[in-house]
Amino acid sequence: MSIVLAGQKLGLKEVDDGIWLVSFMHYDLGYIDLEQKTLQTIDNPLLSATSNRNIRD
Repeated sequence: MSIVLAGQKLGLKEVDDGIWLVSFMHYDLGYIDLEQKTLQTIDNPLLSATSNRNIRD
């Protein structure tokens, strides 16, 4: 992905046929399209982390 994340563990989850979600810790970073050989980044990964969390009263 980048030298910034060298040595770090990334999460990969297939969300559709040939489309993979790339995550780091609790942050969704983007999608890899294996057919197109592209990476589409998420504009603000911090928003994806907060929107996916369960908030309890």
